[in-house]
Amino acid sequence: MTKKAILVLEDGVFYEGTSFGAAGTASGEVVFITSMTGYQEMLTDPSFAGQIVIPTYPLIGNYGINQKDIESGKIQVRGFVVREYCPVPSHWQKISTIDDYLKANNTPGLSEIDTRSLTRHLRSLGVMMGILTSELTIGEAMVELKKMPLYGTTDFVKVVSTGDQYHWPSDQTAPAVLNIVIVDMGLRFNIARILSRFGCNITIVPCTTSAQDVLKLKPDGIVLSPGPGDPALLDYVIENMQGFLDKIPVMGICLGHQLIGRAFGADTFKLKFGHRGANHPVRDLETGRVYITTQNHGYAISPEMLKGGLEVSHINLNDGTVEGLRHRELPIISIQYHAEGSPGPQDNIYLFQRFLDIVSERKNN
Repeated sequence: MTKKAILVLEDGVFYEGTSFGAAGTASGEVVFITSMTGYQEMLTDPSFAGQIVIPTYPLIGNYGINQKDIESGKIQVRGFVVREYCPVPSHWQKISTIDDYLKANNTPGLSEIDTRSLTRHLRSLGVMMGILTSELTIGEAMVELKKMPLYGTTDFVKVVSTGDQYHWPSDQTAPAVLNIVIVDMGLRFNIARILSRFGCNITIVPCTTSAQDVLKLKPDGIVLSPGPGDPALLDYVIENMQGFLDKIPVMGICLGHQLIGRAFGADTFKLKFGHRGANHPVRDLETGRVYITTQNHGYAISPEMLKGGLEVSHINLNDGTVEGLRHRELPIISIQYHAEGSPGPQDNIYLFQRFLDIVSERKNN
């Protein structure tokens, strides 16, 4: 027997459909993502912490769930809203269905709604808070929404960051020659996989790790990971960063990029509906070349206040927002998008090699 569920938005608009995954109630910021594949990576992406996610692609779950396509240790989204999910997937790697996967991770889903209408609503009015429930009435959900803290007031980085320092398993095919420390603010595993494949010995540390403790690990380079939420809440990370930004080569990705910008005087602002998908065009200002990128963020840098030698290196061709930074003197680079893809194009993996070339040159001089 199918069970009904509803998604209620803070402006009073609601969508009624069929419950799948876990029964129950979830609340969070409601956002959409335009990637056509990669729903398992979406579900496990820590940057989606605190959010109810809507893929715009209409059929989800057709190739099932496997043991490979995960970006963290668990499902990170609060809820999952789809046009249609596939109960009988077909793929040689599948170990379960998306319905069973959501149930096992106590994550509610909603299907059989007009996700195109919902996406257009969020594009017009901007992302907003919502409740996905198979238990509450619309009126009860609206009462709960009025009591709910806004997404931008919660530090989700401390929720998703590792609690303890650990080493990423080395890639046996590439002997480790560089020591890289990743500051985990919501690490996507594919970043560590790629760096390991490129011959790095990787140590992953919590977001609260002091600069002194990072430097004790004797890193050749430091990566500031992606992560969820408003970068304006993360002054404690920036304070720690100040202790190594002028000492060690640093690469910032997504949230890490935003924090590098803030460390050099820039402000950040919330985008109306964010950049989430695998088809965002970005121009490298040095070469003029355009790359198609994977993105997942709701905030961006205002470059007007940048100082101390940091400058814009990449821009988004859709809206002109900052997509990359570089320092004129220090070995610091950053990107707003995900060079690791997963899901999405692999066009930008070269940026990891560019960073490692900087690290190697610095180490050998």
